[in-house]
Amino acid sequence: MRIDIITVLPELLDSPLNQSILKRAQAKGLVEIHVHNLRDWSTDEKRRSVDDYAFGGSAGMVMQCEPIDRCISELKSQRHYDEVIFVTPDGETFNQHMANDLSMCDNIIILCGHYKGIDQRIREHLITKEITIGDYVLTGGELPAAIITDAVVRVIPGAIGDEQSALSDSFQDDLLAPPVYTRPSEYTFQDGTVSAVPEILLSGHERKIREWEHDMAVQRTQERRPDLLE
Repeated sequence: MRIDIITVLPELLDSPLNQSILKRAQAKGLVEIHVHNLRDWSTDEKRRSVDDYAFGGSAGMVMQCEPIDRCISELKSQRHYDEVIFVTPDGETFNQHMANDLSMCDNIIILCGHYKGIDQRIREHLITKEITIGDYVLTGGELPAAIITDAVVRVIPGAIGDEQSALSDSFQDDLLAPPVYTRPSEYTFQDGTVSAVPEILLSGHERKIREWEHDMAVQRTQERRPDLLE
């Protein structure tokens, strides 16, 4: 899989895209992640600007058509892309099912918005999918792009050593994950409170443990995200 991210702030993506699972997945050859500075396609050689004032006198600057069109066209001339994604507050809300679907693509482009947004004509002519990570506004699309990339790459087979770990994450089956415990089986907090691991998890009875985990997942989902059960 190949992911191309277009941004005016490539430095923001250096760290999150080159750590942990993303770093290992790239080292294994499971995914290629390429970050492109949109200013490289600017026609303004002196200032390398990619934005201009909005028609109609609205506040804020707008990302221009030409640099984005030139960049995406150059990438498309080299390979086919399954999706050209624009991260925007008014897009479709990102979720685990979407991450699973995108992980099966061969190549995707993620365009990071900035300033007041991008010229609407780009959205109408070049973008195939618009995504938001939540009902709030960030300085730019770089952090959402990193989040989408992380969620997509981690479910690619081989990205995580224990693939069952990814399959049992929250939202994979429309349920939140059940509570988890580790050693010691009984722990005394600093205030003297003693807390023990549920006996069922120490029983070694795999079928009953799986049933308990499912029941706890349903209970937690009912309490915290009942909308998922609808």
